[in-house]
Amino acid sequence: MPIRHSIIHLIDKKPDGSPSVLHVRDCELPDSQARDNLLTDLNEAYNAKPGKAWGLFHEESGAYPLSGWLRDYLDGKQDFVAFSCVAVEHLQKLMEESNLTVGGHAMFTHYQQGMTDYLAIALLHHSDGVTITEDLEVVPAKHLDLTQLHLAARINLSEWRNNPNSRQYISFLKGKGGRRVYDYFRDFIGCQEGIDAPGETRTLLKAFSDFVESEDLPEESAREKTNTLVGYATSQAKLGEPISLEELAALVDEDRPAAFYDFIRNKDYGMSPVFPADKRTLTQFKRFTGRTDGLSISFDAGLLGNKVEFDQARNQLVIHQVPQQLADQIKRAGASA
Repeated sequence: MPIRHSIIHLIDKKPDGSPSVLHVRDCELPDSQARDNLLTDLNEAYNAKPGKAWGLFHEESGAYPLSGWLRDYLDGKQDFVAFSCVAVEHLQKLMEESNLTVGGHAMFTHYQQGMTDYLAIALLHHSDGVTITEDLEVVPAKHLDLTQLHLAARINLSEWRNNPNSRQYISFLKGKGGRRVYDYFRDFIGCQEGIDAPGETRTLLKAFSDFVESEDLPEESAREKTNTLVGYATSQAKLGEPISLEELAALVDEDRPAAFYDFIRNKDYGMSPVFPADKRTLTQFKRFTGRTDGLSISFDAGLLGNKVEFDQARNQLVIHQVPQQLADQIKRAGASA
């Protein structure tokens, strides 16, 4: 993961409401293993965070100037240090106006992963701890705490520059404290949400359930394909990479690599061919399956308590809204009896 440029500034803002103080670094971070390790750890922490939003830049304006500064940097009109300085000054201004944050170290890193260029922007914080000196004394110490990563964004520069129709080249964290906490950071990036990752993931899982039902797969095969889907999507989320429907379809059915993709396209689920996975939605996905004495039952866990009820005392399942195809078959069988 080669780093092209990286720098860290400090916005020193106390929780007492006093004005923040900006400490600007005047040169890039030098090449070092510590710098490289920090980016690796930051990416891992960022990828592991649930609840990301995905989108694209607003049109450049006085309210959303970052994309213009970034374009000037990439076009060689200003260097990386100058870009980061004007950007962090704007971040400080918005932070002051929000009056919600205690500052932090603002890290800007332009790096390459594979053939793709990214810009990572994150507000880093420290936690208090202790350490042991060479003299075996216990002394206070601060350490970078990436578990406290709440304000961060990653811009796929290659996608932004080469695919003008893309609506998902920016991702940013949606903070736990509600929209007011991260709104100013989203406005600093100048990002508007362009794709609904939870919604796309839910649609994918619905399409997969429909596909399994239409194929009338044996229980073991259905379970295996479910594990393949969840494993692939979870792995992509951990890597910070999107789901590719064509790639997923080839994994779900190696003998017919286009079957699932064609099913989705022909049924017109309205899904993007490539989209980010939502980890929270994936963790909630599970299928219950069972087969005995000529009876086969399979349904999504999300239907339990809604369309499917389990009476534990009687060991019975109650199914509401029976699939129309099944209902028609039963009606025809009853009429001919």
